[in-house]
Amino acid sequence: MIYLLAVLIGVIAGLRAMTAPAAVAWAAWLGWFSLAETPLAFLGTPWAVGVLSLLAIGELINDQRPGTPSRKVPIQFAGRVLMGGLAGAAIGAAHGMLPHGAIAGVLGAVLGTYGGAAVRASLAKGFGRDPPAALIEDIVAIAGAAAIVSML
Repeated sequence: MIYLLAVLIGVIAGLRAMTAPAAVAWAAWLGWFSLAETPLAFLGTPWAVGVLSLLAIGELINDQRPGTPSRKVPIQFAGRVLMGGLAGAAIGAAHGMLPHGAIAGVLGAVLGTYGGAAVRASLAKGFGRDPPAALIEDIVAIAGAAAIVSML
């Protein structure tokens, strides 16, 4: 189950890079799972929650802009993979499986990046414009992240 949750939080990072670590940080800070005694204990601090939340909100706003680059360009892709790995590592670390969680998170981020791009393109084509598709993707990412961390 931990591997599945780590893959799924990685998928969320593929949709919205900063939503995944922000959700993990909130869950750790709220005590839904413990990162104490792990290298990622900092994620459960108020500072991490605040910074990651601001970055996630900024990403949600920036994604609505027409000039935002594709998630598949190298820098965007690398950021999603890195954040998926971090969020997956946190889930794994809470259960003594940090490296495995990181790998699962990276795998999920790759799947989420390419799958999310394809689904969003299809939705945008159906709507005849991108903003409604982007909003649906935002909702899926936020709700999905909340559901995943609530299972920890």
